[in-house]
Amino acid sequence: MSDIQKHPPRVLVVDDNQAAAISLGILLTAAGYEVETSFDAQTALVAAERFGPDACILDINMPGMNGYDLARCLKEKHPDRPPLLATVTAYGDEAHLDRAAAAGFDLHFTKPADLDEMIEQINWSLGR
Repeated sequence: MSDIQKHPPRVLVVDDNQAAAISLGILLTAAGYEVETSFDAQTALVAAERFGPDACILDINMPGMNGYDLARCLKEKHPDRPPLLATVTAYGDEAHLDRAAAAGFDLHFTKPADLDEMIEQINWSLGR
């Protein structure tokens, strides 16, 4: 049995806007996910090691390490089973999409993101 079948999908939400991270976490929990939130990249890296997320939803524009660099770190730390990476950001231009793809993001959502679409795409990507 895979990890995805043993527990509800684990999602790590990372956004320096604490209200946005907490709100998204509450909505994802209500949708059946096991959720943890972090408000900066360094805390997120520690949480990812402990929590073992199936998916990470990352803001891009954060102080210190941005979401692009955080995505690269998460992929490097888990090369055999990297988490699904999604970005939720105000950036929707082609340059951002190219940078997000180069950083290893699997999904992109532009703020304000449609929660139903986000859940549908995460579920599909995780094979649910």
